[in-house]
Amino acid sequence: MSPADESGPGSKDPTVIRSLAVSSEDAVDAFLYGRENPGESVLRVTPPFHGRMRARLHVYHVDDAPLTGAIHLEPSTVLESAVVEGYPSLETALEGVDGGERADPGEVQPAASADAVRERHAAAVEQWRERALSALVDSVTLETPAGPHQVDVKPLG
Repeated sequence: MSPADESGPGSKDPTVIRSLAVSSEDAVDAFLYGRENPGESVLRVTPPFHGRMRARLHVYHVDDAPLTGAIHLEPSTVLESAVVEGYPSLETALEGVDGGERADPGEVQPAASADAVRERHAAAVEQWRERALSALVDSVTLETPAGPHQVDVKPLG
C-alpha cells in the first residue's frame, strides 16, 4: 500500500482530520437522547477521512464502528464540561416536592404529582438545552489506532 493510501484526501487514516464541523443541535440532542432512552447516541465521523469532516448524530444499539472504521464521539466531549455537569437530574426536579419544612414533624404532606415532577424536570432540561446550544468546545481529542489525535471543532449554523 502506498503512503497516499494511508493519508491525504479520501484516507482511511483518521489522523488526517484537522477539524470537525458539528451542529450544536446534533451535539445537544445526542447528549439528551443518551439520558432519556435505552440506545446509545454519539457524534459519528465516517471514512473516507479528509482534513475537514462533519460529525453527525448517530443512534445505535450495536456499535458497528470496528467494522465500518467510523469514529464515535461521546456528545459530552464536544460540550463544555460546566454545561455537562449542570445537566438537571430527575433528583433535582424532585427537590422540595413536599413543600419544604413541615410545621409538625409527624405531619404527612401530599407528594407532588408525577405530572408536576415531569413538568419541573422538562422545564429545567429546556433551560439547560438553551445554554448547551452555545457551549461547543474549541477542540476535541479523537481516539485513533495511531493514538490520541486533537482536532478543532467548528460549529455549524
